[in-house]
Amino acid sequence: MTALLLLDRDWRPDAEVKISARAAAATGSRAGLRAGETVRAGDLLTAMLVASANDACVALAEHAAVNVDAFVAAMNARAESLKLRATHFDDPCGHDAPGQRASAADLAALTAAALGQPEFARIVGLRSARFATAGGRRISLKTGNHLLGTLPGVVGVKTGFTPGAGKCLVVLAERDGTRVLIVLLNAADRWWTAAALVEEAFDAARVKR
Repeated sequence: MTALLLLDRDWRPDAEVKISARAAAATGSRAGLRAGETVRAGDLLTAMLVASANDACVALAEHAAVNVDAFVAAMNARAESLKLRATHFDDPCGHDAPGQRASAADLAALTAAALGQPEFARIVGLRSARFATAGGRRISLKTGNHLLGTLPGVVGVKTGFTPGAGKCLVVLAERDGTRVLIVLLNAADRWWTAAALVEEAFDAARVKR
């Protein structure tokens, strides 16, 4: 939702974003950004989607709105417009929070909306990325989606983990004109489970033909 909201607005990938102390102190998965550095918005979006970088996520939320709370309010308004009835955001990066929630069905609908943005679809298919801060410090990232490049046809989308939600995964695969979207929440063995479900879905599609 953070990415969709950013891309829906007056998105300027070349905009310079100064990393705040709050963004640099973000916990969980990070790109290793440092307070005071300046980074292109497009590179921050890539870091957020490829490596689930929470420091990049906070920096973009602060850049796009008056403050993080205002950005979260906009996320909830967008969720309402998409009729995501089981979804509510308290944090732009998906950290556990008392009111933070989503369903598999809502995440599938949200993913479909986000994939309508060509830039989102491109970035979530990347296995790695590199960029440099305005000061010249180079940062390299690798995707957390282990199915990219290993399961034929997989073109995205996103992994996630929090202690409350467990291991989560949204994966999109395309073969012979058929698209399969799988959403797993709190899946202890998400890679094997997702791979099996993708193969079952393509097998079912072949039988229908």
